[in-house]
Amino acid sequence: EVQLVESGGGLVQPGGSLRLSCAASGFIFSSNDMSWVRQAAGKGLEWVSFIDGDTGDTSYRDSVRGRFTISRDNAKKTLYLQMSSLNTEDTARYYCARGSSWSGYNDWGQGTQVTVSS
Repeated sequence: EVQLVESGGGLVQPGGSLRLSCAASGFIFSSNDMSWVRQAAGKGLEWVSFIDGDTGDTSYRDSVRGRFTISRDNAKKTLYLQMSSLNTEDTARYYCARGSSWSGYNDWGQGTQVTVSS
């Protein structure tokens, strides 16, 4: 059974930082593309970042590029999202997903809430 379990969310002030983690199990993590996707209250899903399973290449949506960093530890089967210079527009529930926005998402975690507020 595939499981993706996110952690690390919370309340942070504007300009602050958080690191999200996603513990994976039930599939060969190292060879799978992984993504972070977020959803703000009352809005649709929004792709945030992607990391390629084969090459480790990464990509980001424009609004987070330079502030967020996606990474993976294949030995620990864990995906990360380091977020810095957070602003109120980053407030959302963040989901870890197996797959990509162009090939589709096969599995999702339950999400972790990130709230940026003073």
